[in-house]
Amino acid sequence: MNVYDFAEQILFGKSLEDKLIHHRLQDFDYDESNHSKKIFLPKLPERDQQIKISEVQAKFPKKSTFHLDDKKAMALHFFANHELLAIEMMAAAILTYDFENADEKKQFHKGLVKTIIDEQKHLKLYTHRMKEWKMNLGDLPLNDFFWNYMPDLKTPSMFYAAMALTFESANLDFANYYSLCFKEVGDDKTSEIMRIVYEDEISHVALGAKWLNHWRNDKDLWTYYQENLPALLTPNRAKGIHYREEYRKEAGLDENFCQKLTAFEDGFRVTKRKTWGQDLPDNHEG
Repeated sequence: MNVYDFAEQILFGKSLEDKLIHHRLQDFDYDESNHSKKIFLPKLPERDQQIKISEVQAKFPKKSTFHLDDKKAMALHFFANHELLAIEMMAAAILTYDFENADEKKQFHKGLVKTIIDEQKHLKLYTHRMKEWKMNLGDLPLNDFFWNYMPDLKTPSMFYAAMALTFESANLDFANYYSLCFKEVGDDKTSEIMRIVYEDEISHVALGAKWLNHWRNDKDLWTYYQENLPALLTPNRAKGIHYREEYRKEAGLDENFCQKLTAFEDGFRVTKRKTWGQDLPDNHEG
Protein backbone atom coordinates (compact mmCIF):
# COMPACT_ATOMS: atom_id res chain seq x y z
CA MET A 1 0.00 0.00 0.00
CA ASN A 2 1.45 3.37 -0.99
CA VAL A 3 0.66 6.72 0.59
CA TYR A 4 -2.13 7.48 -1.88
CA ASP A 5 -3.91 4.18 -1.23
CA PHE A 6 -3.63 4.86 2.50
CA ALA A 7 -5.13 8.34 2.14
CA GLU A 8 -7.89 7.22 -0.25
CA GLN A 9 -9.08 4.51 2.13
CA ILE A 10 -9.30 7.06 4.94
CA LEU A 11 -11.13 9.72 2.92
CA PHE A 12 -13.40 7.51 0.82
CA GLY A 13 -13.77 4.51 3.11
CA LYS A 14 -17.06 4.57 4.99
CA SER A 15 -16.47 2.70 8.23
CA LEU A 16 -14.59 3.74 11.34
CA GLU A 17 -12.24 0.85 10.60
CA ASP A 18 -11.42 2.48 7.24
CA LYS A 19 -10.55 5.71 9.02
CA LEU A 20 -8.33 3.81 11.46
CA ILE A 21 -6.55 1.81 8.77
CA HIS A 22 -3.21 0.55 10.03
CA HIS A 23 -0.19 2.22 8.49
CA ARG A 24 1.60 -0.37 6.36
CA LEU A 25 3.73 1.81 4.12
CA GLN A 26 7.19 0.34 3.64
CA ASP A 27 8.62 3.55 2.22
CA PHE A 28 7.63 6.63 0.25
CA ASP A 29 9.36 5.78 -3.05
CA TYR A 30 6.01 5.28 -4.73
CA ASP A 31 5.36 5.18 -8.44
CA GLU A 32 3.62 8.40 -9.48
CA SER A 33 2.12 6.63 -12.50
CA ASN A 34 -0.18 4.84 -10.04
CA HIS A 35 -1.67 8.18 -9.06
CA SER A 36 -2.30 9.73 -12.43
CA LYS A 37 -5.97 10.51 -11.81
CA LYS A 38 -6.96 13.85 -10.35
CA ILE A 39 -8.56 13.58 -6.92
CA PHE A 40 -11.31 16.13 -6.40
CA LEU A 41 -12.21 17.10 -2.89
CA PRO A 42 -15.58 15.58 -1.95
CA LYS A 43 -18.28 17.76 -0.42
CA LEU A 44 -17.98 15.64 2.72
CA PRO A 45 -15.80 12.66 3.66
CA GLU A 46 -17.44 9.31 3.01
CA ARG A 47 -19.08 7.91 6.16
CA ASP A 48 -21.45 5.04 6.91
CA GLN A 49 -24.68 5.68 8.81
CA GLN A 50 -23.21 5.21 12.29
CA ILE A 51 -20.64 7.99 11.88
CA LYS A 52 -22.46 10.11 9.32
CA ILE A 53 -22.06 13.88 9.59
CA SER A 54 -25.23 15.55 10.85
CA GLU A 55 -26.68 19.03 10.61
CA VAL A 56 -27.95 18.64 14.19
CA GLN A 57 -25.77 20.45 16.71
CA ALA A 58 -25.03 18.69 20.00
CA LYS A 59 -24.33 20.77 23.11
CA PHE A 60 -21.00 20.37 24.90
CA PRO A 61 -21.47 19.45 28.58
CA LYS A 62 -20.54 21.90 31.31
CA LYS A 63 -17.38 21.23 33.24
CA SER A 64 -19.42 21.27 36.44
CA THR A 65 -21.11 18.02 35.30
CA PHE A 66 -17.89 16.05 34.80
CA HIS A 67 -18.49 14.03 37.96
CA LEU A 68 -21.06 12.18 35.82
CA ASP A 69 -19.73 9.51 33.50
CA ASP A 70 -22.26 10.19 30.75
CA LYS A 71 -21.21 13.85 30.64
CA LYS A 72 -17.53 12.91 30.41
CA ALA A 73 -18.42 10.52 27.60
CA MET A 74 -20.20 13.36 25.81
CA ALA A 75 -17.10 15.55 26.08
CA LEU A 76 -14.89 12.81 24.65
CA HIS A 77 -17.40 12.32 21.83
CA PHE A 78 -16.80 15.94 20.80
CA PHE A 79 -13.03 15.45 20.95
CA ALA A 80 -13.25 12.20 18.96
CA ASN A 81 -15.25 13.98 16.27
CA HIS A 82 -12.49 16.57 15.93
CA GLU A 83 -9.86 13.84 15.62
CA LEU A 84 -11.81 12.05 12.90
CA LEU A 85 -12.23 15.26 10.91
CA ALA A 86 -8.52 16.02 11.26
CA ILE A 87 -7.62 12.53 10.00
CA GLU A 88 -9.83 13.00 6.95
CA MET A 89 -8.48 16.48 6.23
CA MET A 90 -4.90 15.23 6.38
CA ALA A 91 -5.77 12.40 4.01
CA ALA A 92 -7.33 14.97 1.67
CA ALA A 93 -4.14 17.03 1.86
CA ILE A 94 -2.10 14.04 0.70
CA LEU A 95 -4.44 13.49 -2.24
CA THR A 96 -5.03 17.04 -3.44
CA TYR A 97 -1.78 19.02 -3.08
CA ASP A 98 1.00 18.65 -5.57
CA PHE A 99 4.64 19.74 -5.60
CA GLU A 100 7.18 20.34 -8.33
CA ASN A 101 9.93 19.05 -6.06
CA ALA A 102 9.60 15.28 -5.55
CA ASP A 103 11.64 15.25 -2.33
CA GLU A 104 9.55 18.07 -0.87
CA LYS A 105 6.39 16.12 -1.69
CA LYS A 106 7.79 13.02 -0.03
CA GLN A 107 8.68 14.91 3.14
CA PHE A 108 5.25 16.58 3.16
CA HIS A 109 3.57 13.17 2.93
CA LYS A 110 5.79 11.68 5.62
CA GLY A 111 4.86 14.43 8.05
CA LEU A 112 1.16 14.03 7.33
CA VAL A 113 1.23 10.25 7.71
CA LYS A 114 3.03 10.57 11.04
CA THR A 115 0.40 13.06 12.20
CA ILE A 116 -2.45 10.86 10.96
CA ILE A 117 -1.06 7.98 13.00
CA ASP A 118 -1.05 10.21 16.10
CA GLU A 119 -4.61 11.35 15.42
CA GLN A 120 -5.74 7.75 14.94
CA LYS A 121 -4.18 6.96 18.31
CA HIS A 122 -6.10 9.82 19.92
CA LEU A 123 -9.34 8.71 18.28
CA LYS A 124 -8.90 5.18 19.60
CA LEU A 125 -8.07 6.45 23.10
CA TYR A 126 -11.26 8.52 23.11
CA THR A 127 -13.54 5.84 21.67
CA HIS A 128 -12.20 3.10 23.95
CA ARG A 129 -12.75 5.31 26.99
CA MET A 130 -16.24 6.24 25.76
CA LYS A 131 -17.15 2.56 25.40
CA GLU A 132 -16.35 2.06 29.08
CA TRP A 133 -19.21 4.51 29.67
CA LYS A 134 -21.50 2.76 27.14
CA MET A 135 -21.14 5.34 24.38
CA ASN A 136 -20.01 4.77 20.78
CA LEU A 137 -18.88 7.29 18.21
CA GLY A 138 -21.99 8.45 16.38
CA ASP A 139 -24.35 8.05 19.33
CA LEU A 140 -24.43 11.86 19.35
CA PRO A 141 -24.54 14.09 16.26
CA LEU A 142 -21.19 14.55 14.50
CA ASN A 143 -20.52 17.96 12.96
CA ASP A 144 -18.39 19.00 9.99
CA PHE A 145 -16.86 22.09 11.59
CA PHE A 146 -13.19 21.69 10.60
CA TRP A 147 -14.03 20.21 7.21
CA ASN A 148 -15.98 23.34 6.27
CA TYR A 149 -12.65 25.14 5.86
CA MET A 150 -11.03 22.48 3.66
CA PRO A 151 -12.29 23.78 0.27
CA ASP A 152 -10.72 27.17 1.06
CA LEU A 153 -7.30 25.69 1.87
CA LYS A 154 -5.97 25.95 -1.68
CA THR A 155 -2.28 25.45 -0.90
CA PRO A 156 -0.16 23.46 1.56
CA SER A 157 0.70 26.76 3.28
CA MET A 158 -2.97 27.48 3.85
CA PHE A 159 -3.51 23.95 5.10
CA TYR A 160 -0.81 24.16 7.76
CA ALA A 161 -1.75 27.73 8.73
CA ALA A 162 -5.28 26.53 9.48
CA MET A 163 -4.71 23.01 10.74
CA ALA A 164 -1.45 23.19 12.70
CA LEU A 165 -1.04 26.83 13.71
CA THR A 166 -4.73 27.44 14.37
CA PHE A 167 -6.82 24.36 15.23
CA GLU A 168 -4.01 22.28 16.75
CA SER A 169 -2.54 25.34 18.42
CA ALA A 170 -5.86 25.94 20.19
CA ASN A 171 -5.90 22.33 21.29
CA LEU A 172 -2.71 22.93 23.28
CA ASP A 173 -4.86 25.02 25.61
CA PHE A 174 -7.96 22.82 25.44
CA ALA A 175 -6.08 19.56 26.09
CA ASN A 176 -4.32 21.03 29.13
CA TYR A 177 -7.51 22.56 30.48
CA TYR A 178 -9.56 19.39 30.20
CA SER A 179 -6.76 17.25 31.56
CA LEU A 180 -6.98 19.33 34.72
CA CYS A 181 -10.79 19.22 34.71
CA PHE A 182 -10.84 15.41 34.61
CA LYS A 183 -8.14 15.20 37.27
CA GLU A 184 -10.19 17.50 39.49
CA VAL A 185 -13.06 14.97 39.55
CA GLY A 186 -10.67 12.09 40.25
CA ASP A 187 -10.58 10.69 36.70
CA ASP A 188 -6.85 10.22 36.28
CA LYS A 189 -7.31 7.85 33.33
CA THR A 190 -9.09 10.41 31.16
CA SER A 191 -6.78 13.16 32.40
CA GLU A 192 -3.82 11.12 31.14
CA ILE A 193 -5.47 10.72 27.72
CA MET A 194 -5.66 14.51 27.43
CA ARG A 195 -2.03 14.81 28.49
CA ILE A 196 -1.01 12.39 25.72
CA VAL A 197 -2.99 14.47 23.21
CA TYR A 198 -1.25 17.63 24.41
CA GLU A 199 2.22 16.10 24.02
CA ASP A 200 1.46 15.02 20.45
CA GLU A 201 -0.08 18.38 19.57
CA ILE A 202 3.22 20.05 20.42
CA SER A 203 4.90 18.10 17.62
CA HIS A 204 2.01 18.79 15.24
CA VAL A 205 2.19 22.56 15.78
CA ALA A 206 5.97 22.35 15.41
CA LEU A 207 5.59 20.53 12.08
CA GLY A 208 3.27 23.20 10.73
CA ALA A 209 5.67 25.93 11.85
CA LYS A 210 8.55 24.10 10.17
CA TRP A 211 6.75 24.02 6.83
CA LEU A 212 5.55 27.62 6.99
CA ASN A 213 9.09 28.73 7.86
CA HIS A 214 10.31 26.73 4.85
CA TRP A 215 7.87 28.46 2.48
CA ARG A 216 7.71 32.02 3.85
CA ASN A 217 10.87 33.31 2.08
CA ASP A 218 11.70 36.79 3.43
CA LYS A 219 8.45 37.28 5.35
CA ASP A 220 8.27 36.79 9.09
CA LEU A 221 6.24 33.80 10.28
CA TRP A 222 3.41 35.89 11.78
CA THR A 223 2.85 37.81 8.54
CA TYR A 224 2.97 34.67 6.41
CA TYR A 225 0.62 32.86 8.77
CA GLN A 226 -1.97 35.63 8.61
CA GLU A 227 -1.73 35.84 4.83
CA ASN A 228 -2.51 32.14 4.55
CA LEU A 229 -5.53 31.98 6.84
CA PRO A 230 -8.78 31.55 4.89
CA ALA A 231 -11.54 34.12 5.16
CA LEU A 232 -13.43 34.15 8.49
CA LEU A 233 -10.63 32.32 10.30
CA THR A 234 -8.59 34.61 12.54
CA PRO A 235 -5.57 34.09 14.81
CA ASN A 236 -7.87 34.17 17.84
CA ARG A 237 -9.08 30.73 16.76
CA ALA A 238 -5.52 29.57 17.56
CA LYS A 239 -6.19 30.21 21.25
CA GLY A 240 -8.24 28.01 23.55
CA ILE A 241 -9.43 28.12 27.13
CA HIS A 242 -6.86 29.78 29.39
CA TYR A 243 -4.41 30.51 26.60
CA ARG A 244 -0.75 30.13 27.51
CA GLU A 245 2.00 31.60 25.34
CA GLU A 246 4.54 29.16 26.76
CA TYR A 247 2.77 26.21 25.15
CA ARG A 248 3.56 27.73 21.72
CA LYS A 249 7.15 28.34 22.69
CA GLU A 250 7.40 24.68 23.64
CA ALA A 251 6.29 23.89 20.08
CA GLY A 252 9.13 26.03 18.75
CA LEU A 253 7.21 29.09 17.60
CA ASP A 254 9.45 32.16 17.62
CA GLU A 255 9.21 35.00 20.12
CA ASN A 256 7.75 37.48 17.64
CA PHE A 257 5.00 35.07 16.59
CA CYS A 258 4.10 34.23 20.18
CA GLN A 259 3.95 37.87 21.23
CA LYS A 260 1.80 38.82 18.23
CA LEU A 261 -0.58 35.91 18.87
CA THR A 262 -0.87 36.82 22.56
CA ALA A 263 -1.64 40.45 21.74
CA PHE A 264 -4.06 39.71 18.90
CA GLU A 265 -7.69 40.55 19.73
CA ASP A 266 -10.83 40.51 17.63
CA GLY A 267 -13.50 39.72 20.21
CA PHE A 268 -13.80 36.04 19.31
CA ARG A 269 -16.09 34.45 21.93
CA VAL A 270 -14.07 31.30 22.75
CA THR A 271 -11.34 33.28 24.46
CA LYS A 272 -13.80 35.67 26.11
CA ARG A 273 -16.37 33.46 27.85
CA LYS A 274 -16.63 34.82 31.40
CA THR A 275 -17.64 31.54 33.01
CA TRP A 276 -14.33 29.93 32.08
CA GLY A 277 -12.48 32.11 34.55
CA GLN A 278 -14.87 30.96 37.27
CA ASP A 279 -14.73 27.38 36.02
CA LEU A 280 -10.97 27.04 36.35
CA PRO A 281 -9.85 23.83 38.09
CA ASP A 282 -8.42 24.44 41.54
CA ASN A 283 -5.13 22.77 40.63
CA HIS A 284 -4.60 24.83 37.44
CA GLU A 285 -1.02 25.93 37.04
CA GLY A 286 0.35 28.80 35.02
